Amino acid sequence: MTGPVEDLVAFGRKLRAAGVPASPDRVQAFATAVAMLDPLITEDVYWAGRLTLCADPDDIARFDLVFTSWVYGHDPRYRLVGDVAGTTRRDRVLADLGGENGDQSEEAGSGEDRPIGLAASDVELLRHRDYPQLSTAERAEVRRLIALLDPVGPPRASRRYHPARRGPLDAHRTVRAMLARGGEPAGLRRRARGIKPRRLVFLVDVSGSMTAYSDALLRVAHAAVRRRPSTEVFTMGTRLTRVTRELRHRDPDRALVAAGRAVPDWSGGTRLGEQLKAFCDRWGQRGTARGALVVLASDGWERGDARALGAQMARLRRLAHRVVWVNPHVAKPGFAPATAGLRAALPHVDDFLAGHDLAAYEQLAKVLSGSVPQATSRRTGIRVTDQGTDQVASGNGAGGGRDA
Repeated sequence: MTGPVEDLVAFGRKLRAAGVPASPDRVQAFATAVAMLDPLITEDVYWAGRLTLCADPDDIARFDLVFTSWVYGHDPRYRLVGDVAGTTRRDRVLADLGGENGDQSEEAGSGEDRPIGLAASDVELLRHRDYPQLSTAERAEVRRLIALLDPVGPPRASRRYHPARRGPLDAHRTVRAMLARGGEPAGLRRRARGIKPRRLVFLVDVSGSMTAYSDALLRVAHAAVRRRPSTEVFTMGTRLTRVTRELRHRDPDRALVAAGRAVPDWSGGTRLGEQLKAFCDRWGQRGTARGALVVLASDGWERGDARALGAQMARLRRLAHRVVWVNPHVAKPGFAPATAGLRAALPHVDDFLAGHDLAAYEQLAKVLSGSVPQATSRRTGIRVTDQGTDQVASGNGAGGGRDA
């Protein structure tokens, strides 16, 4: 279990990801202030953070959102004691004394049980609401929460070695140490390979049938690009378009606008097989997909030859470390991969995930970060056979057609 200081540092990291300039100096001031207060009183923690971490009035709204998410969704040890965003302790004391806010004493007293921003139940409801069904305000909240996701690639061993206490003998460093001592025996030097995240590659279907979900899926890709500059993002429709450069804008809205201008076939047709071939020929075969974790977000509607799609998926599977298919319709009752394109692709997919709500995007981020074991993430309600598809016991995550 992490300590209080680690929790505060992690909170500062989430603020920076949301666009609040919470520098290390500000986080240190925040930790110092919390150390002088009672960390069990959420109001004190809130105001200590707001006064030390916010540098501009525009940061307050983002701070409130991240603080609410931190309190409710990430650390249940913290509990809110009042509506600190609307009623301060000074207001409540004045109300009790009949002072300048005495006429609002009843409202101030009732604020003791009101949470900051969204209530926990509201946040939980938003997590499981289908993205196209959200209102404008709810969609804005979900977009901000998507920006807080941390979808980095799973760890892999680097080709470079570094000094270590345990591991194979580092003959070069051992000999150099002996020469530095005039040929006298020296302690053996060891080395070990470093650890680095795998590259992430997103292939997002922007055809007409995916219009309702393309925005959210590209925002998930944008969150990955911000955290790992080596992430690559492509859109697929009637042609393949690389939008990695456009998604490097720090602001998600500006990044999506720039990507929309760069994509000429938004809400058009779907030719997945042709676009996968173009990706493998121009990018994947040359190194982009080699050893990478490839995310293909599509509903599987294919206007071209399904056999060509299956052949290109098999080719992609040989290049990539792992292939994840995100389908917004997986969680719908009675779903089955009835389309020829999806049936041809699933045997070459490692993980088959839903992609319709915030909870699904959070699960996707965990799978991409390697925090969900493959045995768990591969559970699905779909089994692909030579004779067709069957519905089997479903799980929470996703499943791979190869292991089904």
